[in-house]
Amino acid sequence: MASVSLSCSATSLRAATVAREGHARRADRGQRYRGRVFSARPGASHRGEASTSTSSDDLDDLISAVASGARDLTRSEIDRLTSELNLTSLCDAACAVRAAGPDPGIVTFSPKVFVPLTFACRDRCGYCTFAKDPEAGSKIYMSLEQVIEVAERGRVAGATECLFTLGDRPEALYPAAKHELNEMGFESTVDYLAHCASAVLARTGLLPHCNAGVLTRTELAKLREVSVSQGLMLESTSDRLVDEPGAAHFNCESKRPATRIRTLDLAGELDVPFTSGILVGIGETREERLDALFAIRESDRKWRGHVQEVIVQNFRAKENTGMRDWPEPSLDELAWTAACARLIFGPVTQIQVPPNLTPEPDDAAGGGPVGDREGWRRLLRCGVSDWGGVSPGVTPDHVSPEAPWPHLSELARVTAEEGYSLVPRLAAQARYVTEGLERWIDARLAPYVRVLADSEGFARASGWCPASLAALEHSQLCEVDGGAKSDFDSHSQTQMDIDEAAVATLLRARGADFDAVCAAADEARAAQCGDVVTYVVNRNINYSNVCTLSCAFCAFSKGPAAEELRGKPYLLAMEEITRRTAEAWARGATEVCMQGGIHPDFTGDDYLAILAAAKAGAPGIHVHAFSPLEVSHGAQTLGLTHREFLKKLKDAGLGSLPGTAAEVLDDPVRAQLCPDKLDTDSWLELVATAHDAGVPTTSTMMFGHVDTDGPDAWARHLLRLRNAHVASVSRNGRGFTEYVPLPFVHFEAPAYRSGYARRGPTLRECVLAHAVGRLTLGAAGLTNVQASWVKMGPEMAGELLRAGCNDLGGVLMNESITRAAGARHGQEMSAATMEGIVAGVGGGRVARVRTTAYGDAPAGRREAAMRAGPLLEV
Repeated sequence: MASVSLSCSATSLRAATVAREGHARRADRGQRYRGRVFSARPGASHRGEASTSTSSDDLDDLISAVASGARDLTRSEIDRLTSELNLTSLCDAACAVRAAGPDPGIVTFSPKVFVPLTFACRDRCGYCTFAKDPEAGSKIYMSLEQVIEVAERGRVAGATECLFTLGDRPEALYPAAKHELNEMGFESTVDYLAHCASAVLARTGLLPHCNAGVLTRTELAKLREVSVSQGLMLESTSDRLVDEPGAAHFNCESKRPATRIRTLDLAGELDVPFTSGILVGIGETREERLDALFAIRESDRKWRGHVQEVIVQNFRAKENTGMRDWPEPSLDELAWTAACARLIFGPVTQIQVPPNLTPEPDDAAGGGPVGDREGWRRLLRCGVSDWGGVSPGVTPDHVSPEAPWPHLSELARVTAEEGYSLVPRLAAQARYVTEGLERWIDARLAPYVRVLADSEGFARASGWCPASLAALEHSQLCEVDGGAKSDFDSHSQTQMDIDEAAVATLLRARGADFDAVCAAADEARAAQCGDVVTYVVNRNINYSNVCTLSCAFCAFSKGPAAEELRGKPYLLAMEEITRRTAEAWARGATEVCMQGGIHPDFTGDDYLAILAAAKAGAPGIHVHAFSPLEVSHGAQTLGLTHREFLKKLKDAGLGSLPGTAAEVLDDPVRAQLCPDKLDTDSWLELVATAHDAGVPTTSTMMFGHVDTDGPDAWARHLLRLRNAHVASVSRNGRGFTEYVPLPFVHFEAPAYRSGYARRGPTLRECVLAHAVGRLTLGAAGLTNVQASWVKMGPEMAGELLRAGCNDLGGVLMNESITRAAGARHGQEMSAATMEGIVAGVGGGRVARVRTTAYGDAPAGRREAAMRAGPLLEV
C-alpha cells in the first residue's frame, strides 16, 4: 500500500514481546508482565545509576499483581518500591504495568483547539502567567463569535476537541466581570461557558472539554450536558502551599486541596469523564506528591473509574511571576513522578505528560548528554501513555505560551522509534466511548462523539468515509503516519490456526503493523489467486423497495406509505424485469443480481415468478438472487422447509444466492442493527442448507455502524464464515464463492440520522476488513476477496488490490441500495474502466471477465461489454 498513506497513526499488532533499547520489553497486549528485571537496592539514588544487586521475587510478584489488575499498590508498598528501586528499575516496573494495559502499543494525543474564554481569575498563583487583571475598557470574556471563529479554525485544521480553559470564577473578585456577564444575560461564568460550549458543539461539531475550576454539583451537571469531559488539576494535597507566605498557592483558597478533591468527587458521582493531575516542582515534597496521586486514585476508585487521565506536569519558571527564580524540576524528577503515577494507577488509566514542557537531561547535573528528544524518550520509558492535547499551527498553549507545541511529525517519529504508535483520540478517552457510552456521555452529545470516533473509540484519522467522492485527505492535525517497527510474521500468520483474539488483533493494526498486514494479505493473494484480477459483467435489479422490516442501517426499504422518505415505494412489473434482463444480456452481462425488500404481499410464488421473468429475458443468463432472508420468507409463506423451497428455486432457474442480510454475524450487533432479521445461527443454517442443495452462495460483512460493532465482532463474523465454509466443503465440496466486505454508508441511514451510528468505518478499518479477510479465509479455501467499488470508490478499490483483493465485483449497470443510502458513486462502472483500474495497479496484474462462479466468461461476452454505450438511469 505504499502509494497511498492510509493510517494516521499506529498500534502494536502481534502477540509477541517487543524489545526496546533503554527500557523494559513491552509485554503482549493484555498479558501479564512476567520478566524478572527489577534491581532492588535500599537507598538507591533516583538519578538512575546502575544497580548491582539482584532482583527480589516479592517485588516482581508485587508488580505483576498490579499489572494484572488484581489489586492496587498501598502507600507503604509504593514507599518501599521508591526506596528499594533505583530510577531505571522503577521505570522498568512502570513500563511493565503500562504494557499490561488495553492498548500497550499506543500513545495517544488529542488534536485540539485552545479557547481561553477569560484570563480573569479570582486567585493568583505564584507560577501563573495565564491569569490577568482585567484592563479598563477591554472585554473580560471572549465573545461567542470569537469562540466560534477559533473553534472553526480548529475544525478546518482537523481538531476534534475544543478545550475551554479559563480563570476560576472571576466574578467573585471583579465586579466588572459580573457586570459583563449580566449584560450578556448570564448569571455566572459557568452559565456563559455552558452557552459557548453548546454553540461550539452545534456549529462546529468539536467536542468540548471544560476546565472551569472549582465547581458545584449543579455546575458540573450543567457542563456535563454540553461537554464530553471536564478537568481540574488537584496540583497538590499540601495545605502548606496555600497557607505559607510566598508559597505557590498562598492565599488562593480555590487551591485548597479539600475543595478541589470535593469537585473531583462530585464529578465521579455524576459520571463525568474527568482529567486531573499534579504539578511537579512547586515546592511540594516527594511525599506530598505521592499523597496527591493517592488522593486522585481514591476518588477514582470510589466512583468506579471516572478519572480518565492523570497529568504529571512539571513546573516551568516564567517571567513576571512570583516564582520566576524558582528552580525547575529535572527530567529525572519528572520521570520518577510519572513512573510512580503509573504504578499507583495501574495499567488502565492514562498517564499524561505535556510534550511541549518536557525538560532535557542536564549535563552539568550529570544527567548525560542531550540526545534526540531524550526527554520524550525517557518519559515513554516510564509508563507515560498520552501526550495530551496538541494544537500546532492553530492556537498556542495559553497556559505556557513560551513553550510551543511540538510538530506532530516529530512527535510521531520519536514515539515510533521508542516502539509505540501515535494515535489521535477524542476529548473523552477511548474506553469511555466503547465501554459505556450511555453511562459516561450525555445522550444529547453521543451522536457527536460517534461522528468523530472509530470502532475502537479513538478519533477518526481522516475525513474519508465509505461511498463519498472526497479524495483521501489528512488534516493538518492528523498528519501522523509513524508506527513502531512491525513484528508481524506474514508466513506464521497465514499458516497458523487463527483464533478470535488473533483475528481481532489483526483488525486493530495501525502504522507499520497495518502495512505488514496488507503486505501479508497481498502475498497470500498472490499465492492463492496469482496476478489475475476478475470482474463480472452483471446488472442489479432491485425489484421492490417495499419492506416490512425496519433495519436501522437501511435507507433503501420503504413502508407502503413512505413517500416522505428518500424515494417512493415501488414494485417492478414482471415485464420490466424481463426487459432489463434482456438489455443486460445484450450489453455483455452473464449475470443478473436480484434482491428487494421483504414485501408484505409476497409469497414464495412471487420469488418464483421473478425468476421466470428474468429467464424469459435471457435464458442463458445466471440468476444470482434472493438473500437468505428472502429465501426464509418465501419458504415460510408456502409452508415449506428451506431445503424444499431452495429446490423449487433452483428448478426455476436460480443459480446462486447473494450472501447478504448477514450484516455482522454477532447477535449483540444484530439486536441493535437489525432485530427483525434472521439471527446469526439461522443465517448460517440457511446458507449451509443452500450449499447442501447445490446452490452456491457468496458471503458478506456490512460493518462500521453501531456501538456494539467493532473488531471483536468482526473477528467473530470472519471465523463463523470460515467455519461454515469449511463445514460445507467437507460435506459436499461446495461453500462460499467469495467474501465481500461492505462498509456501512451512513449519509441517509436511519441509524446515523438518528445519532446512533458512526460515519461508517474508517479507511484503515475498511482496508483491514479486506486484508484480514484474506488472511483468515484464504487458507481455509475461500480465496476470492472482492472490493466493492460502490462503497469504496474506484480509486480505493484499486488500492485494495494491493491488500489481498483479487476481484472488483460487477459493473452493476444499476445500483439502487447503496445510492439510496447516499453513495456519491455512479450506477455503472464500464468494463473498460474496470480494466483500467487493474492496469493502474501494475505489478503484472491482468484483468479477466468471469462468471458468477469464477469461471471464464463465454466467448463474446467481454467484447459485447466493451461495445456497450452508457446506460440510461432507471
